[in-house]
Amino acid sequence: MAHDAEIGSRSERREHSPTNLYVGANYHPHDSDPHQWARDIHLMKEAGFTVVRLGHLAWDSFEPADARFEFTWFDHVMDLMHDAGIEVILDIAVRPAPIWLHRKHPSISITDSNGNRLYPNTRYMVDVGDPAYREHALRFTDTLTRRYADHPALLAFGIDNEPGDGPYSYSETVRSRFVSWLQGKYSTTEALNQAWAGQRWSRRIGDFDEVGLPVSGTVEGAPERILDFRRFVSCEINEFLLSVISRVEENAPAALLTGNSWYYTEAERGRYFDYAEIAYSGRLNRHGMGFYPGPSLVDNSGVNEALMGIARISFESETPFWCTEFTTMTAVPGSVRKSAYASLILGNQMVCGWTWQSMHGGEEQYLQGMVDWDGEPNRKYEEYRQIAHEFAKIQDHGFPYRPRADIGIAFSFPSQLASASLPEKHDIQLQTCFNAVLERNLDQRVVDVSRSSLPCQILFLPGVALMDEESAARIRQFVADGGTAVMTSYSASVTTTGQIFTSTRPGLLDDVFGIRLGSYQEPHLLNELTGGKLKGDELDIIYGDKRVRVEAPRIDEIHPRTARVAASATGLDRDYPMVTVNAYGKGRAIYIGTPARRGLIDIVLDSELELRGIRPDVTAPPGVLARAIDSTHLLYVNLDGETKAITGPGPSRSALYDRAYPTGDFTLAPFDSDLVEVTPWSDVSQRRAPHTP
Repeated sequence: MAHDAEIGSRSERREHSPTNLYVGANYHPHDSDPHQWARDIHLMKEAGFTVVRLGHLAWDSFEPADARFEFTWFDHVMDLMHDAGIEVILDIAVRPAPIWLHRKHPSISITDSNGNRLYPNTRYMVDVGDPAYREHALRFTDTLTRRYADHPALLAFGIDNEPGDGPYSYSETVRSRFVSWLQGKYSTTEALNQAWAGQRWSRRIGDFDEVGLPVSGTVEGAPERILDFRRFVSCEINEFLLSVISRVEENAPAALLTGNSWYYTEAERGRYFDYAEIAYSGRLNRHGMGFYPGPSLVDNSGVNEALMGIARISFESETPFWCTEFTTMTAVPGSVRKSAYASLILGNQMVCGWTWQSMHGGEEQYLQGMVDWDGEPNRKYEEYRQIAHEFAKIQDHGFPYRPRADIGIAFSFPSQLASASLPEKHDIQLQTCFNAVLERNLDQRVVDVSRSSLPCQILFLPGVALMDEESAARIRQFVADGGTAVMTSYSASVTTTGQIFTSTRPGLLDDVFGIRLGSYQEPHLLNELTGGKLKGDELDIIYGDKRVRVEAPRIDEIHPRTARVAASATGLDRDYPMVTVNAYGKGRAIYIGTPARRGLIDIVLDSELELRGIRPDVTAPPGVLARAIDSTHLLYVNLDGETKAITGPGPSRSALYDRAYPTGDFTLAPFDSDLVEVTPWSDVSQRRAPHTP
């Protein structure tokens, strides 16, 4: 089929597509000979694949020299996919930049903190804020999206691969842009010095030209300056991505937009930007990421982390989620299938394996795909084939799932940066709270408080270190209107400039929580007073009639004002309040004086769930994820290596295995999943707790 042949509109194709769940692979046709394409596509079709992701990391395969575009080879690939009935996510490969672009515009290359311009030996070594880079990247975006906007194989455009990943650049051009950004934000050096505590260590800025980048060799500089630099870099990344989105919207208004938005990857050395701006813009209508739970079948920590990744990229989006990459590697047999079913619980619609073929060269040539280096399919191909055929069988039964969350968990980009100086980072506490809710089979949303209307009943604030006026006002109103806010240690400790509050902590919210926070205490030192009864970071906490032992490197010295003490650490030089509850307006504000620890989070959460009558739609034993996908279909995913006895709501039938469960009860094999269709008189929608903000 010729590229210029008359084809149906993109919107018409979407109306006629029956696919509710996608299974496929990331494919790199520029890595193989054309004679291999037909064989690969035949194997994909045989496996039941419905989607491939193409084009990422391949800019110079489309534009081998400046303004010389070559698309004929890729036209053929797109046509072959269409003929096979496989839809295409076409990534706009704006990173890494081609070598010819680095040579033409050296300013786009990364300069290290010692002033050395680095050769782009690996991917993502490009300054995305550089005007020359942006000009060429948007030209490439424009050309690619115009050419394939109406191709019948196109399912969606992807806006970048792992945006935010890669090293910082400390070039003079970056410094110049940073200075301009600071001038726009602060206007005067007096305001800048106040924000940056310029009086400290004789670091006053007399003129904006005296501003330097807050890294010099191994010395990073003051946290206020690092916070602003990271905000500046994040701003440039968002500006660039939004400009790519705008170009796609102009050229392909009917196309879906997605990404591989693993924005927090390489957080220690990568750029790690504030993705919430894009998430809340509503302009990316299929949020996506790489789902990498690790290769183990029995260790569920990686699955939990990957599931939280979906939540922290979705934020409050109501659209289906796409796992545009999904693990292959050395995954233990059965682990990919287990992860695929678990991802459906978070609203995932796509399992797109990374990668189709084990690479033949480069840094990733030892990463293993579904097809071995000689082109022969392996066991992971067979597992993806099984997933594809099973998903095709169940996809019409309410998928993709739409989470209905009564619980919100706050994530804050500046708080993640500010928490770098603390013993435990913000996202570690976030994961702890997420796991507690997940294991209770309740839906939850990650929210950016400064942007959210907080449509939930319970809001966790896990180590939200930086507190701004807008967020504080929203939390205050949320509690006053009847919500429950649960805040953990390290929260509301610094202002928007990254400086510790000089007013009473928790900053801007001390009256809402009814407490004053004093100094931190360190249990490993206090335990010197216990005569060996407690060691290290251990704490004995009395919570009503319960005794809980937790470990924490620091605890807050809490001084209750209007709050009542619900739990205290005992056996030390005195009892230390550890959990307080304060009535504020129609709601409650609960403060936990340790970082998020399951022993305390579990008790607080269970108490609030009981108080509010929030319960899961589906009853399941520990270790089983379960959801009512719609009013008559229940999904069960056994994460454990033990057979689980499932008690259903009434007579039902397995839509996956096509067998009857006359009483509704059945067993779920280790690591297995099942989708159960209940009879109308067992309608699970009748048991759903009311959703009231």
